[in-house]
Formats: sequence, structure tokens, C-alpha cells
Amino acid sequence: MNALPPKIEARHLRLRAVVYVRQSTPRQVQANPESTRRQYGLAERARRMGWAAAQIEVIDEDLGLSGASSHGRTGFQRLVAAIGLGEVGIVLVTEVSWPRRGSPARPRRSRTSSRDPLGEKSRGLAQDQRL
Repeated sequence: MNALPPKIEARHLRLRAVVYVRQSTPRQVQANPESTRRQYGLAERARRMGWAAAQIEVIDEDLGLSGASSHGRTGFQRLVAAIGLGEVGIVLVTEVSWPRRGSPARPRRSRTSSRDPLGEKSRGLAQDQRL
């Protein structure tokens, strides 16, 4: 095990690590096998950060399904339920998308940058992602 990133504590390691693997269309899955491989590789990253193999769950049944809605995305629904129940110490993904357009949960674009809707706050999110 490598040294723990400072944001991972022992309490996180007592919970599951979940790798959520998804691409939006079957065509993306076929055209971008490297992306799929990198996503599955996140399980090894969780192991290196201290999770036992038995604690690492890979959710991949949404591979090739659009993220426009959670309807029909059973993997995403299981992930959200496990997080809500406090069973997950870390979620590993290669990319995070904002909620659908028009959703109240979607942040508004700031004047700071059209590519950085959270301004300063998004820098912290990027750092969290990079553990």
C-alpha cells in the first residue's frame, strides 16, 4: 500500500470503494476501448490506496447508456443508494458530468469563466478528483 492521500482517512477504508464505469453510447464503448480500460484500472488504484480487493466494487452495467436520465441506469441507482446508506468510502470515476441541463442542481455559469461554472470552488473539486 502506498502512503494514503491526505483526504483518505481510516474511516474511509472501512467502507467500500466503488468504481463507476460508464460511457454514453455503445459506439463510444467500441470506439474508445482505452477509456474503458482506464476506467476498469481504477480498481487497482483503489487497491494501491489501501482498499482490500474484497472491498472494491466495480459497477459497469451502465456502460453504453446515456446519462441524460437515471431511468434505466441501474448501476447509477445502486451507486446513489449505497452512498446514501453510508456504505461507500470513495467513488472512483474518470470523469464527472454535471446534472442534466435545466436541473436546479446544475450550477450556473459564473462570470469568471464559461468553462469553470464554480469559479474558485471547482479548483478544489479537481484536486479531490486527483487524490
